Amino acid sequence: MTTRKLWIGFILVMVISFGILGYYGIEIYREAPPIPEKVVTTDGQVLMTGQDIKDGQNVWQSIGGQEVGTIWGHGAYQAPDWNADWLHREAVFILNQWAEADFGTAFDRLNDEQQAMLKTRLQKELRTNTYDASTGVLTISPVRARAYAELSRYYSGLFMDDPSMDGLRDAYSIPANSIKSEDRMVRMNAFFFWSTWATITHRPNSEVTYTNNWPPDELVGNKPGSSLILWTGFSVIILLAGIGLMIWYYASGREEENDDIPDHNPLRQVPQTPSMKATLKYFWIVTALILVQISMGVITAHYGVEGQGFYGIPLSQILPYSITRTWHIQLAIFWIATSWLATGLYLAPAISGKEPKFQKLGVNLLFGALLVIVVGSLLGQWMGVMQKLNLVDNFWFGHQGYEYVDLGRFWQLFLFAGLFIWLFLMGRALVPALKSQKENRHLLIMFLIASVAIASFYGAGLMWGRQTHLALAEYWRWWVVHLWVEGFFEVFATVAIAFLFVRMKLIKASLATTTVLFSTIIFLTGGILGTFHHLYFTGTPVAVMALGASFSALEVVPLVLMGYEAYHNLGIARAREWVKTYRWPIYFFVAVAFWNFLGAGIFGFLINPPIALYYMQGLNTTPVHGHTALFGVYGMLGMGLMLFVLREMNLNVTWKEKPIKIAFWSINIGLLLMVLISVLPIGLAQTWVSVKHGLWYARSAEFLQTPVMETLRWLRAIGDTIFAVGVVFLAWFVFGLKGGWSVEKKD
Repeated sequence: MTTRKLWIGFILVMVISFGILGYYGIEIYREAPPIPEKVVTTDGQVLMTGQDIKDGQNVWQSIGGQEVGTIWGHGAYQAPDWNADWLHREAVFILNQWAEADFGTAFDRLNDEQQAMLKTRLQKELRTNTYDASTGVLTISPVRARAYAELSRYYSGLFMDDPSMDGLRDAYSIPANSIKSEDRMVRMNAFFFWSTWATITHRPNSEVTYTNNWPPDELVGNKPGSSLILWTGFSVIILLAGIGLMIWYYASGREEENDDIPDHNPLRQVPQTPSMKATLKYFWIVTALILVQISMGVITAHYGVEGQGFYGIPLSQILPYSITRTWHIQLAIFWIATSWLATGLYLAPAISGKEPKFQKLGVNLLFGALLVIVVGSLLGQWMGVMQKLNLVDNFWFGHQGYEYVDLGRFWQLFLFAGLFIWLFLMGRALVPALKSQKENRHLLIMFLIASVAIASFYGAGLMWGRQTHLALAEYWRWWVVHLWVEGFFEVFATVAIAFLFVRMKLIKASLATTTVLFSTIIFLTGGILGTFHHLYFTGTPVAVMALGASFSALEVVPLVLMGYEAYHNLGIARAREWVKTYRWPIYFFVAVAFWNFLGAGIFGFLINPPIALYYMQGLNTTPVHGHTALFGVYGMLGMGLMLFVLREMNLNVTWKEKPIKIAFWSINIGLLLMVLISVLPIGLAQTWVSVKHGLWYARSAEFLQTPVMETLRWLRAIGDTIFAVGVVFLAWFVFGLKGGWSVEKKD
């Protein structure tokens, strides 16, 4: 396939996909679950206002939001999904109220016929839409108002300081007085009520709820609709068709590899410019952030078995679960992005062969800004969760409560500005190469496009405000998580690796160009509209499910050939004696291919089809995919790029390979064990009870605190320990390149 046709394909994919993504963004806005002006009972009592609901969403965000349980299935997995929990408790309360009134006994003591009658009555009570769009008033019955009052007392006791709930707080890793004022608690209860109302109330003129009948709970009639079954089957058909087409392309149209590999390293005589050398400190920070991030992960995982403590130390008093989990995720994003961005800053002058004026100063200023953003945002998140900020200040400087984009809006703006400074530094170094390097021009253009996308698409995280509707905030959040982190960073990394190998004359520029363009087209064809698979149950219309199911299946297609990619990279590592100098960076690229297939491919498709995600959303099957894709793919890639640059910075020394060998195998084996003997079995066990009993039970303390589940959580320590040892060896090795203990001493 010619380069011209590939560029046309790339442009068409971008224009059509983003056109559809934007159109359905408008549809999500139009069809989002309405926030009523007020909620009243049939006898005229006002229970809450729309402003109470919006303020309650901000209160929920201030304690960590999606880092404390989940709403609509998105967030952390230690505490319940608050909607599934509220819904089931509300249903049980109402059934018991009716059973006592009609039969003088509790619901579970009634015979089957009596229970069936009350269940039918309950489903009609809860599923009927009583919102009046003309007045903005939601009317509920007195019995539902009594349920609201009862559940408000329950959640107030849980999030505040009811001593009788100490055990449950330990099970959920929620410190006492997480919310310190009754006023804030009242508002958060209003938000819990409204977001749960959306999960059980039918859309106007529809037989499904605003969240497509999610969460599963047969007691209230929440069962998978026909559309879930239909689009699940369609996604499998698309997957098989896509795999067939991909294999056909590789079999018939792939260009021959480069057999003319030089006998000596062509980069040995390439000079290191001042700005290239200045990127070294970025990789020191990357290594330090990895250590802190893994430490936060260890603490977060341990809270899963000890609740509030860390081997007897009451650590949650100063570092609650919501903070350690926030920092664990946020630091992963920071260090992976820093590694990739620093690689770009290193490569740009090397590619063009020119050092722009004041480039080193720009690199150093950006480094300083990075440190301020990291430290400032983490401190702000801690202050927000510890309830030291008002709701407005928390939005700007504290904790936004949205997973992966938790940092306050001020820090988001600061980071957005930093990305454009990075883009400016990249552009001024790469533009001269566009004029002088005809052979690499297409790759350079792709490199610039990916760089522009990295800077620009983070701006999607600025599209919601402090009180934006949750369905719209989720839509834009996944632009950042899926398109920015998983999308254009992937494209950037693909181009960067291609440039590394082209510069080393290990692959032809023409082959690299066509491979990168084709891979990008295939990846983005599924990836852009595949964003919707995160939004099946977040108050979106059924069309979003249809698009998400169809195109997310295509995301898996290019991953089935990761075995070829791994084999290709192994071949490169053994091509010539001098290439063995780069053996361990290339091995990390091989690991990327493995985890792309397993983590992004197999574990990703495990939860992507609508019927699977219907029962699995909010369970530990999601962190199986999250860990193996985020760390297994993007983390390994960040480490590989870091090691590649560190290798190129000084080709005149010989590395001591034992520490990096231990690091490589320990990190990969540890990650695999963590998933296979702990997180995955927990997720599959939860899925089984989610199908049988409902999501509320799969996330309950009653189920998760059973001896079997406790044992499975403790088993995670095996993989975690091996993994942590590998990270320590990696840090020892990286710092030793400067300290001298990681290189062979000359005689």
